[in-house]
Amino acid sequence: MLRLENVDAGYGDIQVLWDVSFHVDAREFVVLVGANGAGKSTMMKTISSLIRPTRGTISFDGHRLDQMPPYRIIDAGIAHVPEGRQLFPEMTVLENLELGSLRGPAKAQRKTTLEWVLSLFPRLQERRKQLAGTMSGGEQQMCAIARGLMSRPKMVLFDEPSLGLSPLLTQEIFQLAQTIHKEGLTILMVEQNVKQTLAICDRAYVLENGRIVLEGKGKELLENEEVKQAFLGI
Repeated sequence: MLRLENVDAGYGDIQVLWDVSFHVDAREFVVLVGANGAGKSTMMKTISSLIRPTRGTISFDGHRLDQMPPYRIIDAGIAHVPEGRQLFPEMTVLENLELGSLRGPAKAQRKTTLEWVLSLFPRLQERRKQLAGTMSGGEQQMCAIARGLMSRPKMVLFDEPSLGLSPLLTQEIFQLAQTIHKEGLTILMVEQNVKQTLAICDRAYVLENGRIVLEGKGKELLENEEVKQAFLGI
C-alpha cells in the first residue's frame, strides 16, 4: 500500500533521511522505532508532504505522493496523527473532530463517521462539548486520533502517540491503536516505546541516524541482540 524507495529528506542543507526504502502492506500494523533524533518524525512529515524529499519516490495505493501538496495526501486516504497532538485548545472536542472531515467524501459521511468514532472513544462522547485544551494528555491524544479517523482514511500515521503519557495511559493508547487496526485500517507508527510497540505490531523497522538498519517481525526483533542492547537495556 505504501512504498518508499531510496528517499533522502531533511531541512534546508541539513539531511536527516538517507536512502530510506521500506513498505507497508494493506491492513498491516508496522512500527518504525529509533532513538531521539533518528529521523522518525521527519519520516512521517515526508510521507505527509510537509517535507519534500530531495531524492527518491513515495507511492501509496498506486499513486505518487512525493509531489503532492499536503491536502491531497488526505484525499489519497492517509491521516497523520502528529507528535504533540496539535489540537485547537480553544475549540471544543466536537469542533476539533469536525475539522477532520472537511474534505471530499469525509464531509458527506460526517454524521455516520462521528457516531463510529465516538463509539470507539466513549470518553470523548462524554466530553464532546468541553474545550480540548482543558482535557488530560491522554484524552487529548484520543481526540487527536479520533480527528484523524474523521477523514475516513485507509491508513493512519501515528507519530509518537505515547509522548508525555503515563505508563497506564500509554497502554490504553496502544490498545486503541490495536482496536483501530482490527477495524481494517493500515497503521504506520513511530515510537520510542520499543518494547510495547514491537509486541503488538506485525512488522517493524529500526531507524538509526536516518537510515533503516534492521527489519523483521515485531516479536522477532524483540529477541534481536542489537535491539535488546540499543533499546531495551539488556
